[in-house]
Amino acid sequence: MSNSVVNYDGGITASPRELIYPETVEQIQAVLRDRTKYPSPVRAVGSYHSLTPCASSNGTMLNMSKMNRIVKLDTAKGLFTAQAGLQFIEASRALRKSEVQFMTNIEIGNMTLGSAACCQTKDALDGVELGQVNSYCTAMKWVTPSGELGEASEESNPELMRKMRASYGLAGVVYEVTFRVKPLEAIHLTYMPRPLEELTQKEVDDLMDTSEGLICWTINRTCVFQQRRKANEPHILGPLKAAARQGLWNFGEAYAGHLIHEFAKDRGIRDRLQNTLFDANLFLYHTLRVFGGITILAPDKTIDYSKTPQDARYAFTFWAFPRGQWLETLKGYVQFAEKYFHDTGFRCNMPLGAYHIHKDQKSLLSYTYDEECFSIDPIHAPTDVKAWHRFLGHFNDWASERNGIPLLNQSPLVTREQCERAYGGRWQEFSAFVREADPEGRMMNEFFGGLVSQRAAHA
Repeated sequence: MSNSVVNYDGGITASPRELIYPETVEQIQAVLRDRTKYPSPVRAVGSYHSLTPCASSNGTMLNMSKMNRIVKLDTAKGLFTAQAGLQFIEASRALRKSEVQFMTNIEIGNMTLGSAACCQTKDALDGVELGQVNSYCTAMKWVTPSGELGEASEESNPELMRKMRASYGLAGVVYEVTFRVKPLEAIHLTYMPRPLEELTQKEVDDLMDTSEGLICWTINRTCVFQQRRKANEPHILGPLKAAARQGLWNFGEAYAGHLIHEFAKDRGIRDRLQNTLFDANLFLYHTLRVFGGITILAPDKTIDYSKTPQDARYAFTFWAFPRGQWLETLKGYVQFAEKYFHDTGFRCNMPLGAYHIHKDQKSLLSYTYDEECFSIDPIHAPTDVKAWHRFLGHFNDWASERNGIPLLNQSPLVTREQCERAYGGRWQEFSAFVREADPEGRMMNEFFGGLVSQRAAHA
């Protein structure tokens, strides 16, 4: 009998014939070696927070949650080793007891370390040195598609690490990872609202060049730039402010948007309520600016979404754009979204996110491999998943035409052509790598089978 596995926002359901919870490396090897009992494709899954079916399978899924042991923390060398099923939020709490933290503290705390090591993700506030979380993974161990053991590190094989950081579990099941860590630090976040029409590219460039980390929230036609700078220590109210910030994203923001769409059936009333919610957002950001922002410990911006009720969950998509064209692209997106709303009645019910990410060549599929990028991330708490997906289809076409780069785990409904256009020759290299690592397609699910280059398939 098939098992039913649903992702975080409820938009994806997988029904694997076998759902296994391995506790040892030997159990993973046994699964991969027994093709009869454990049918292909075999996919490892963490918290299933991905917005695409990258971890889905109708054959065998390995839920890694029971392989969550901390192996070693070496504070002198700044290295932390753990099993791949350990969630980021739990690892962060353990690190804090030793007064250390990850180099990049992502918002989605339920991402497992295995996913963090071999998939792409984003965070603009801590990526001061490198742009992405997996860039700080220094060593990795995995079980190959044939059931053998594999390992690599930056010291022993940096080129293989570059590929494994982009493997998405297609080269084997990652079971142990090592990440760089550093002493615990506080960060100060300030907020600057600016009318979109008044912004210039020079002003945006200055913000990027003078901020350690930069996020932009666009609400209607107002941009709110959230700048990050290192602080000496959090204020006495730091923990309270961090908890309020987490609560806003973990419950309040999405719940309010969801509630409006669920119960305000009249379009006029719904739009007025939505605008009132957006006005409240802007008021909050203006208030934060007046009071000078907030100071918190960096790990406190990581959120535990595991107990978030379904009606307070949200979905999003991510496309990165070259830094120099970002403002023009943002203005174009606002026009696109306003026209789509006029034509269809659909608009996203949460502020638009955007993340500035530094150039980073540590992963084969780094979205900032060639240059710095600034993303455009529509965020929505959907009550009508089909309407959200229709919007995503149009947005993906729009973004691809403007040199956008998607993520395979955070950009729903992308196509092979869009990936080939975004990544160019690196997409062919990625496709060739996963075909070579798994020539019999043991790990290749339908999602990736529809994305990898056909040229590599016939090589």
